[in-house]
Amino acid sequence: MADGPTDRLAVADAVATASTGSYARIVATLIRVTGDWTLAEDCAQEASALALARWPAEGVPANPGGWLMTVARNRAIDVLRRSSVERRKLRELAVLTLIGPEPEPGTAGEGEIVDDRLRLVFTCCHPALALEARVALTLRTVCGVSTADIARAFLVTESTMTRRLTRAKAKIAAAGIPYRVPTGPRLAERLPGVLAVLYLLFTRGYDADGEPAFADEAIRLARLLDRLMPGQPEVAALLALFLLQHSRRDARRDRDGNLLTLDRQDRARWDHAAIAEGVGILARVPADGPYALQARIAACHATAASAEATDWVAIAEAYDRLAGWQPSPVVELNRAVAHGYAYGPAAGLALLAAARAGGALDGYPLAVAAEAELTARQGDRERAAALFRRAADAHGGAERRALLDRADQLS
Repeated sequence: MADGPTDRLAVADAVATASTGSYARIVATLIRVTGDWTLAEDCAQEASALALARWPAEGVPANPGGWLMTVARNRAIDVLRRSSVERRKLRELAVLTLIGPEPEPGTAGEGEIVDDRLRLVFTCCHPALALEARVALTLRTVCGVSTADIARAFLVTESTMTRRLTRAKAKIAAAGIPYRVPTGPRLAERLPGVLAVLYLLFTRGYDADGEPAFADEAIRLARLLDRLMPGQPEVAALLALFLLQHSRRDARRDRDGNLLTLDRQDRARWDHAAIAEGVGILARVPADGPYALQARIAACHATAASAEATDWVAIAEAYDRLAGWQPSPVVELNRAVAHGYAYGPAAGLALLAAARAGGALDGYPLAVAAEAELTARQGDRERAAALFRRAADAHGGAERRALLDRADQLS
């Protein structure tokens, strides 16, 4: 490969893509074998750094993830050997060497690596850890989110978040928290926390400027969990929700990369096989729970032949039930929007005003965008455009452009 700036940019992109897709696999596998969280993360990061140094001259390998796994594994072997660690761990790492590199996605060997990541999710979500620590540790270890980004999400400094993550890992080691998927009653007890983690992982990938690999990862883990717990309706519902939402991934942007709202998307570009699978899975969910209701709402959108044919009354009723399961300002916001489409903008604006009464939605840009849309449907284009611009001020990237475009349409 030539060593020009364009090629280096292409290599950097290839490294970033491979690292995003393989980081959790590498970390999960090395944690299982070594029991050392820091070593596993350091080796994964060093493998990415070495790829940036070598791939411009050597070329991007045919299996980038396998290359990263091999380098990280060899680095772990070197560190453990120098530390005179017990022979058993070296033998287990030697078995990894004999097994070969990380398999390509979709191949027969991928299941074992996915299972390692599921063990990692259950470990990160152990109830012995504080909820904040579970979320932060999962974001860092399973999702590969940088400590700086996690710190910004939690409104703390990077050094503070580093200390929190270090304490969480130390607690896992000190408490002897097992690196495994629990069984029996403990599995049911731990399930809500794991489902919340998968939901978070999917959302990070599905957000406008998110990493699509995170959404793919969440779907793979949800499939595995559904196979592990076939009698748990909320597991199946979560998988259905992911499939129904992700079915629109290719139609969410136009050729210029601008976000498209549901009513402007080309429904022929939706993944109809994923929609059919999601609807089929949802059909075997016997009762309503938080994820089942969200999946039923997604199914109403996904199965509508057009935006005008959307069953907004069914969606509004589902949000009414969801508010009983999960009373929160965000659910009330979405409920207001649904009622605005089902029963008219005045009904939606009244519910939105009620949701805002306690101040929980103050400064929340999506609440401003919702008010803007309902106001536009009520006919006050000037005020709606001003609200869309106000909402755009709190956003960046694709979402900001979409809100400004909507304001321009009304001006």
